[in-house]
Amino acid sequence: MRKGKLTDQMRWMRRLVEGTFFGIKIGSCLSVCALMLFSGCSGPDSSASDATPAPLSPEDALESFQVEPGLKVELVASEPMVQDPIFISFDATGRLWVVEMRSFMPDIDGHGEREPVGRISVLEDTDGDGVMDKGTVYLDSLVMPRSLAVLSDGVLVVAEEALWMTKDVDGDLRADSKTLIDPDYAGSTLPEHSGNGLWRGVDNWYYNAKSSFRYKRVNGIFKRDSTEFRGQWGICHDDAGRLFYNYNWSQLHADLVPPNYLSRNKNHTPTTGIDVGVTLDRSVFPIRPTPAVNRGYIPGILDERKRLKEFTAACSPLVYRGAALPKEFYGNAFVCEPAGNLIKRNVVERKGLLLTAHDPHPGTEFLASKDVRFRPVHLATGPDGALYVADMYRGLIQHGAYVTPYLREQTLSQKLVQPIHYGRIYRIVPERWEPPKKINLTTESSQALVGDLSSPDGWYRDVAQRLLVERNDKSVVPALEDLALNGPGELAKFHALWTLEGLGAGDPDLLFKALNDSSPLVKSVALRLLEPFAVANAQIRGELEKTLLTEWSNAPIEEVLQMAFTAGVLRQQVATELLTGIATRYDTSALMRDAILSGIGDREYDFMKNLLASHDWQSQDPARAIFLETLSAAIVRKGYPSEMKGLLSLLNVSKKDFGWRERALLTGMSIQGFTGKIKPIH
Repeated sequence: MRKGKLTDQMRWMRRLVEGTFFGIKIGSCLSVCALMLFSGCSGPDSSASDATPAPLSPEDALESFQVEPGLKVELVASEPMVQDPIFISFDATGRLWVVEMRSFMPDIDGHGEREPVGRISVLEDTDGDGVMDKGTVYLDSLVMPRSLAVLSDGVLVVAEEALWMTKDVDGDLRADSKTLIDPDYAGSTLPEHSGNGLWRGVDNWYYNAKSSFRYKRVNGIFKRDSTEFRGQWGICHDDAGRLFYNYNWSQLHADLVPPNYLSRNKNHTPTTGIDVGVTLDRSVFPIRPTPAVNRGYIPGILDERKRLKEFTAACSPLVYRGAALPKEFYGNAFVCEPAGNLIKRNVVERKGLLLTAHDPHPGTEFLASKDVRFRPVHLATGPDGALYVADMYRGLIQHGAYVTPYLREQTLSQKLVQPIHYGRIYRIVPERWEPPKKINLTTESSQALVGDLSSPDGWYRDVAQRLLVERNDKSVVPALEDLALNGPGELAKFHALWTLEGLGAGDPDLLFKALNDSSPLVKSVALRLLEPFAVANAQIRGELEKTLLTEWSNAPIEEVLQMAFTAGVLRQQVATELLTGIATRYDTSALMRDAILSGIGDREYDFMKNLLASHDWQSQDPARAIFLETLSAAIVRKGYPSEMKGLLSLLNVSKKDFGWRERALLTGMSIQGFTGKIKPIH
């Protein structure tokens, strides 16, 4: 080979051969290399090695944005007031709390990331002009802080992979105490794969992404409960309380059902309902070349202009429920893609029991920047109804554990490692928008907070509910009960019911009255909240059983779904009758089948016999065959000898009687791994 200066391609090839790729040994590495060469992806583009422009000032960065028509981007805060922001949240006084992960990737190898330089800051707009002008460090000396949640009497903080309760005792906005709640909260030291979120659900539990834990304060003590595993980075809910989250490669997932229902039946693994992909669309449309992405060497990740084509770093989804943006944005789900310097907008729609989402303007993103250092990593709605963006503002956002040789080459050649400790907070609002008057819900009376549950703005409803529950002021129970029955809309009633639950003031008489509401959402919540009363009181259970048997056939499908779940607290005979009817009518719905298995939990054999005896289940039907397969698999998984014997006896028939139902049962048994030799008698 001719001596002289190595080309970019030669250096890239030598690194592959001399080192490892993704931690893979040389043999596999060469295969990867060959794949790239044959696909035409021979390493970094020569144009990509040109020096990247210097960091933009916050004012110049505003000029780099392309945002949807009719909207504008405003600067709220920037360095040095805020540095490396990765999580933002407004408290009830309108102050902005920021988690600053200041030790993230100080250099290309991540040296120093365990240094205790992380912090939590509180930003305030003291003159009401919409720009933060005062910053207070609430808590510092933190190792890789992840998230926080502000409470009336303290702040939950995730740092050092643990969950802490911190308190400001003297009112100076600086933490005076730090009490360990859960040392195992995060589950991993890797920031991309550790628990985060602390999102307060409408059911008064705190949910987390990349985690199977949830938390709730009961009598002053936080208790941890297991729940379904959700997402990777960021979590939120919509107006109905459905949880949304995502993964770096798949931008939007959601739970179609309330937490922990589908995990009740240990004999059955649900096929849907939890962690449902709301959209298959992974496309993104940056407005600048983005070669410095970790998967840029894979064919199809970058287009011919070296622009990212699909999500590789999707994070922090937010269902917008504010009042500042035009009404067509309400209920939309926004997703950050820091690798592409953009934010995606999804219009979410409900179709029966399912949710779907689509990009309203394919080819053009809601917000995109020409600045390579614009790294949107978290979204929040403010008390002003605006959409807020936390911009980590740095070149390198990939954690060191996943910096490939390709990304290392790109990052160093474009001089993206430095500078660090920058950061910006932006606000997206209509063009003619002006900041509203500052608010402070902490000074409102409890009666006024009850009124806030009727607000058209989801931030107010959520915060008012939290404050009322934390105050534990039982004097507002009558007002909440009146709102639950006579509120101006379903969302006011919805929050009133959950606030009563949080206060421990649920009343079965009130809940039965709520079952007469016209809203399926309100009626479904009433059913959920009636369940513990039905378990504890036979009379209440009897009244609930009568109500469900009478009303299920005329109820909308959303309410029927909840009825199937609630069947789990009914007597077996009643549950069987109810669920047989539901199974017969909604046998084509996979989600309804899973709900029925949850409601019939541990009684699958008796339920199956009831179905087989039903007149409606005699004629061959593909959907019903699938359901019988599912029941059979659950029975085998349970493994009770008497039920297994009964299941086998159903197959001991002559060849002419070995029909579609018998084949379905046998298929279910084989799915679960049953290996017995079962043959029809000839």
